[in-house]
Amino acid sequence: MLSRLEPSAGKLLISEPFLMDPNFKRSVVLITEHENEGTIGFILNQRSALVLSDLIPELENADYPVYIGGPVGTDTVHFLHRCYNKLNDGEEIAKGIYWGGNFEALKILVNNKLIDPSEIKFFIGYSGWGVEQLKDELNGNTWIVSDTYNADVVFSDDEEDLWREVIINLGPKFAHVSNFPSNPNLN
Repeated sequence: MLSRLEPSAGKLLISEPFLMDPNFKRSVVLITEHENEGTIGFILNQRSALVLSDLIPELENADYPVYIGGPVGTDTVHFLHRCYNKLNDGEEIAKGIYWGGNFEALKILVNNKLIDPSEIKFFIGYSGWGVEQLKDELNGNTWIVSDTYNADVVFSDDEEDLWREVIINLGPKFAHVSNFPSNPNLN
């Protein structure tokens, strides 16, 4: 097994380099909940073509990018933030990283441009695993679990290089993996 860490809220799931599932190819997922019933997280590096005002019309000038959180519940909007001092709400899932909060207060802050895009990340849908599903995928080396990152990784808008960056950050044992081609036939 590649990963020695157990998954838990606040940790990252980093896909193995040749994962061909289009939902998770070269993805970095922040786990927001890991309970007996299953695991929930959000893909941090799959930006959609949408902006927030496309999904919530009353937020007229909300040009915040929207990311594809995963293939589950694609009719739902979620957010991660690091501006608890402004929103005064949300569940802290890692040091200084919060999941959700008072959406009515958020709309007021967004409409008044009081939240910088570097402080918040919006998602349509989420990633979810059943009780044994993630354990089986970890045993199959589909994912590496990491707690070695800072909040800037979560709020990065560089989705192209995010997977590579977190792989390199794992240290010399994994750094060479960041250079693998996305298609092993091209090697």
